[in-house]
Amino acid sequence: MRPLTDEETKAMFEKLSKYIGENIKLLVDRPDGTYCFRLHHDRVYYMSEKILKLATNFSRDKLISVGTCFGKFTKTQKFRLHITALDFLAPYAKGFGVAAKTTQECRRVDPLSIVVFHQADVGEFIRNEDTLT
Repeated sequence: MRPLTDEETKAMFEKLSKYIGENIKLLVDRPDGTYCFRLHHDRVYYMSEKILKLATNFSRDKLISVGTCFGKFTKTQKFRLHITALDFLAPYAKGFGVAAKTTQECRRVDPLSIVVFHQADVGEFIRNEDTLT
């Protein structure tokens, strides 16, 4: 487990800022302690610094996961959010999806038009539970 590089941090924060905007700083500086992001096997984990210190007692090959998995980096180094991050993003998010049309267009579209692209849902976690480890 290691800290994220500058490029990885930038990619992850750009993705998070699409959903929670400037509230990213509230994820790191919380009233119950300082939290951080760490990379382990192409997955980004969110944990308190207390948990991070405890995790250093285990070797990298023995450690499966620690904290909450926020997402993973693809082979092309794009960051993809996992459904497990929803509990932390929901209080700060204005909505968890990407708009396909502007507000003005949404008022004039027919009922079967796509307005928001799907990003994640709770059912996705159940369907992909085996691959989220």
